[in-house]
Amino acid sequence: MHAQPSRKDSPMPADAAPVAPLAAGTPLADSTEQGLPIPQRYWAMLVIALALTLAVLDSAIANVALPTIARNLNASAAGSIWVVNAYQLAITISLLPLASLGDRIGYRRIYLAGLILFTVASFGCALSTSLPTLALARVVQGFGAAGIMSVNTALVRMIYPPSQLGRGVAINAMVVAVSSAVGPTVASGVLAVATWPWLFAINVPIGIAAIVGGFKALPMNPGHDSPYDYLSAVMNAFVFGLLIFAVDGLGHGERFGWVVAEALGAVVIGYFFVRRQLTQAAPLLPIDLLRIPVFALSIGTSVCSFCAQMLAFVSLPFLLQDALGFSQVETGLLITPWPAVIIIAAPIAGVLSDKVSSGWLGGVGLVAMTVGLLLLATLGAHPEPLQIAWRMALCGAGFGIFQSPNNRTMLSAAPRERSGGASGMLGTARLTGQTLGAALVALIFGIAPQHGPTIALYVAACFSAVAAVVSTLRVTVQAA
Repeated sequence: MHAQPSRKDSPMPADAAPVAPLAAGTPLADSTEQGLPIPQRYWAMLVIALALTLAVLDSAIANVALPTIARNLNASAAGSIWVVNAYQLAITISLLPLASLGDRIGYRRIYLAGLILFTVASFGCALSTSLPTLALARVVQGFGAAGIMSVNTALVRMIYPPSQLGRGVAINAMVVAVSSAVGPTVASGVLAVATWPWLFAINVPIGIAAIVGGFKALPMNPGHDSPYDYLSAVMNAFVFGLLIFAVDGLGHGERFGWVVAEALGAVVIGYFFVRRQLTQAAPLLPIDLLRIPVFALSIGTSVCSFCAQMLAFVSLPFLLQDALGFSQVETGLLITPWPAVIIIAAPIAGVLSDKVSSGWLGGVGLVAMTVGLLLLATLGAHPEPLQIAWRMALCGAGFGIFQSPNNRTMLSAAPRERSGGASGMLGTARLTGQTLGAALVALIFGIAPQHGPTIALYVAACFSAVAAVVSTLRVTVQAA
């Protein structure tokens, strides 16, 4: 038998090989697991980036626009919160069901269906004339966003070859960071020249462009024909819905009896939900993937790190404005180095993750983030802006170094046919950590309002330190 020539013996780099582009929607069989050819790979990632930007950006801009929307629709401040909550709730309860459906019918179909639904719902938001109709449109928009978020990393795994997967995951992380960072600025800019409906109307042309590009460039996986577990999807919605209501109620001083009842309902339904998943070959809640040690450790790392980040993001404005006397504009500028440095660190970490253990990269990054959080918590009474800015940058660098390798490991640890389940768990872990972090801030502020921001930063440092330890444990697991 003749030995196959190695890639390093090839006179041309892999990316430069004259591979014919795939037709739109061409299935990627097991024999072609080397990703999409150039330039189709770039067009596919452009579609992924556009859709993900819309989904993340719409969460950030709504927060800034709430007071304006409430005044325009004659709604109370408490009632207007549902413009944000409806969107987040819809995403959270549908991420895993849609990811599981993507494993069965194809990630491309779920992604494009979610993108179409999101675009149509954005038009509905722009036409809303009352708070109930806007909240309803935001629910539909949230389901569309869940279709995008649930399988986007599964599609990235199909777009890039295994040896370059870290680069694709890094682009995703960078898009999320950029969208989160510029969200308030975009909202403020639009509101300065137009009315609030334009915050949603601008999604429509971008969404249409992404839809057209998606039909042309995104690959299609074959899927499998196992029956879909609709009962598990309903149970999943109740478990996560009740948990969100319980955590939100705890943070906002809801009657303790209601909070306990909601939490107890989530636990009881969750017990039977998990038992049902144990009997499924491809469960909606990917318990089969959680049996993989490195995947489970990566999920734990993600939950703790996003909890730490949200604790910091919610508490820092109070520290900077109320305790240190900075203005709103100065506060925004001082926090900007955190997401700005993620934009730089994430691509570098993504490239490194193709060669270096994610356990070590994540551990180093999260240690840096922990140190940054502790330095922010111990700021003096009259710090200089530069002293705050470099601490923020250290936190952002640490988080950026952790995120891309962690996401790459979660995807790589799962079998290819379970990429949807892995992608759904990735998004669920992020949302769970963010929800827990926001609730903990509200709880801390309620117990110790005077020193709340500082205590929240110390708690964030603790979660970040735990995440660093859990990340480093993966080194031993991967070596075993």
